[in-house]
Amino acid sequence: MSQTPIQVARPNVDGLLADRGVQILICCGSGGVGKTTTSAALALRAAEQHQRKVVVLTIDPARRLAQSLGLVELDNTPRAVVGVDTTGGGSLDAMMLDMKRTFDDVVEAHASPAKAEQILNNRFYQALSTSFSGTQEYMAMEKLGQLHDEARTAGRWDLIVVDTPPSRSALDFLDAPEHLSNLLDGKMLRMLMAPAKGPFKLMSMGVNVVMGAMSKILGATVLKDVQTFVAAFETLFGGFRQRAEATLRNLSSPHTRFVVVATPTRDALREASFFIDRLREERMPLRGVAINRVHHSSLDVSAARATALAEELAPGADGDPHRLERLALIRHAKRMQTVEQERDLIDKFKLTNPRIPMAEVPAQTQDVNDLASLRRVGALLAEQE
Repeated sequence: MSQTPIQVARPNVDGLLADRGVQILICCGSGGVGKTTTSAALALRAAEQHQRKVVVLTIDPARRLAQSLGLVELDNTPRAVVGVDTTGGGSLDAMMLDMKRTFDDVVEAHASPAKAEQILNNRFYQALSTSFSGTQEYMAMEKLGQLHDEARTAGRWDLIVVDTPPSRSALDFLDAPEHLSNLLDGKMLRMLMAPAKGPFKLMSMGVNVVMGAMSKILGATVLKDVQTFVAAFETLFGGFRQRAEATLRNLSSPHTRFVVVATPTRDALREASFFIDRLREERMPLRGVAINRVHHSSLDVSAARATALAEELAPGADGDPHRLERLALIRHAKRMQTVEQERDLIDKFKLTNPRIPMAEVPAQTQDVNDLASLRRVGALLAEQE
């Protein structure tokens, strides 16, 4: 007989989605745990069952969100999802973060036309906006802030669902304001901004030595591009930091909820614990954990018992008259090994996180790649009240 699962509180999913005070819902977790599916399922249920005007934003460059929502592609512009039941007044849009397009939009919105053109054509900026470490996380903050501002001012949406990247970097955007401040306040950038001003004037000889060394390492053209970019971009630095810090404050407000997504594997649950600890440290509002792809069996016979019964039906002198029954028992034993291993991992995870509401979503027999299957996942999450 299988052991009785440890009981913890269940997340009130429908209560969460119906709560008009919740404006941002962030799903985070490691790769391959169904985080994109969970995000899309929650967004769809909010739109159809609770008449919310929803936009779902994915920071993950994979195409699974577009496929599951029946869209040919996703880009930096929210697109309406066709096939959503809008009779109650809800709606569902979807988009995927385009890091460079978001950066360009920020420059164009907050700089004069002449200054914006100078920045956008700068080669150092072009490299920074596509591959610089931390840029994706900061642009995720920018885009989330833009969507939330549009939601508040224009009323286009009343719920933003965010599907984060598939790794621990899923929470790196929490560090974006600090990283940006460290970058912008760095001595080297300040030196590049004003190498002959203020305190640097007193040590111009040393500055010239540094500049000469940098020129040799980077090349005079690259160094000139960096200096030109910094000079043009200086007026935007403060605004970038302020917006990132405002968005970060919003993430810890009563308007935001986090959901950690995992599967019943050792690595995924270890990563989920990391996310939980980080959210606790940052005092972010964690709503609960969704554990996807949990295996079950309607036949309550343990793996050991099924294996023993199969051995009793082993072929004998009279041939193998019980071959089908034996194969069925062997198959059931393998499944129950998986069930029991998962149950042990989940129960240990619950013991270390006893106060966190958790939902377990059964493993699906087919891929979740359309609206019908997303509705089914949403219903499975919601029925565990």
